[in-house]
Amino acid sequence: MTTASLGAVQVSDETDGAVVLTLSRPPANALSNSLISRLATTLEDLARGPAAPAVVLTGAGDRFFCAGGDLKEAVGRDAASMAERMTSFHALLCALEKFPRPLVCAVNGWCVGGGIEMALFADVVYASSRARFVFPEVDHGMVPAVKGIGRVREVVGDRGARRLLLGGEPVDAAEAKAWGIVDEVVEPGELLEAACAQARAAAAKPPAVFAALKLALLQETAGWPDEKRLQVTAADARTVFTDPAARAAREAWNG
Repeated sequence: MTTASLGAVQVSDETDGAVVLTLSRPPANALSNSLISRLATTLEDLARGPAAPAVVLTGAGDRFFCAGGDLKEAVGRDAASMAERMTSFHALLCALEKFPRPLVCAVNGWCVGGGIEMALFADVVYASSRARFVFPEVDHGMVPAVKGIGRVREVVGDRGARRLLLGGEPVDAAEAKAWGIVDEVVEPGELLEAACAQARAAAAKPPAVFAALKLALLQETAGWPDEKRLQVTAADARTVFTDPAARAAREAWNG
């Protein structure tokens, strides 16, 4: 597998409909301003067009998936510049959340703060058995993004979110799986291939159907009147039933 370097983000060649995005900012893949911007731009570029690939997001090395926000950049900043930085990170979380194709996260080591927030917006999360998850912001004079906090609470519930965010204590991969942060725990040497296999399998599904389902999962439909639900359902049907890949899948299923 060959890769192209885009600053601190490496992008592999597409293989069977999937690419690997690697956070590559030694020693800990901390989220600098430039890395946040580059990753968001890369995701937006990959999302364009009907042939957008599935993505596996991982970190370089075996010690860190992502060390969260770069504290060295934060020291000495004023409130205005930190608000600007968090605006960029919020945009990155939105890009992850709205990515229309399969998004798989391969957590290969420490997953800290913003790294957890990113992972929670993936469709599937694989973790090395050596992975550790921690929100240290409460001890570092920082605060996570509200969008990320909300996602943590959705996944682990109120009590789990309080323990993670207010306690600042790490949890291992097995406990993270029990809480729903991680879907599968594998041995370190099997991590990337397992995540890529999942991404390739998902990439083979009809793109229009996959995108429609992801969009539906984002929408808060509980308070919608039935008329609006019908409008969205009809729009989805028109999109899916004119899509060649979806048509081929129906025909294959029908025999």
